[in-house]
Amino acid sequence: MNRRTFLKNTVAASLAGARAANVFSQTSAPGQSAKLARIGISTWSFHNFYTPTRDDNAPPLSGKPYDARDFPDMIADRYHVHEMEIVAPHISPESSYIRDLKARLERAHSRLVNIPVDIPELDEGGGLSDPDPKLREKIISACTKWIDIAHELGARSVRCDPGKINPADLSPTASSYRALASYGASKNIFVVIENHGGVGSEHPEELVALFKAVGKNCGALPDFGNFPDEATRQEGLKELFPFAHAVCHAKGLKFDDKGNEAAFDFAQCVRTSKAAGFKGVYSIEYEGEGDPYQGVQHVVDELMRYL
Repeated sequence: MNRRTFLKNTVAASLAGARAANVFSQTSAPGQSAKLARIGISTWSFHNFYTPTRDDNAPPLSGKPYDARDFPDMIADRYHVHEMEIVAPHISPESSYIRDLKARLERAHSRLVNIPVDIPELDEGGGLSDPDPKLREKIISACTKWIDIAHELGARSVRCDPGKINPADLSPTASSYRALASYGASKNIFVVIENHGGVGSEHPEELVALFKAVGKNCGALPDFGNFPDEATRQEGLKELFPFAHAVCHAKGLKFDDKGNEAAFDFAQCVRTSKAAGFKGVYSIEYEGEGDPYQGVQHVVDELMRYL
């Protein structure tokens, strides 16, 4: 069944997701099941097909590099998934590009749930946690431009990494996120922080302390995979999911030759999210070896099994 036939089917039930003091309206695309409406797919799953994010050791491309404007149609046709996550390096900030991408999302009956703001400014100094207020202001300004883009594209949230957090003094980090959260609220965009890159993976309680210090319109983007061991994963997700409202990352699983799941307890990750009352989108970020198309399908299947 292709997407055009698929979209003619009946309309599924609406879903609502809580978002801090606001509410995310999460209505299924035409013909989409309630479970599929909770599943998203990130362009990062196919990052080696996009010129800006190719790994140094990636095999040569056999065709043209991917263009994020083609992503909504590709994902809707192949997986019947209509929630999208597109990383900032895959989006041109040019106005004409943004208009075209927005039109392509609408044509596919798809929506952008989140933009991971992976920009060079966040790597300057200590990033949003740097003690220098002038440097932080520069980085905040760069992030607010992506909040504007997210708003234009109809996204619900942006992910901005905090840089080098000092757990003994969260005041610089909290100040940056209060500014971002305030600006995001004016655009109806939630600001999220992921447990990755050395932040919140081994010590998720540090992120919890930050969320409490920042207050409104700032929360977690829990990632199933970014933990050093299973015990930390399960306890960490219990701590992070109460602060998650828009999106989480259903990290791509590893599978053996027979297609059997390995690596970590995926089912328990989903159960933990449910116990916390998470009503957002499970965005698939496949990073395993082999064919990413098949890897993404494996995670779609697992989510359909446990949601």
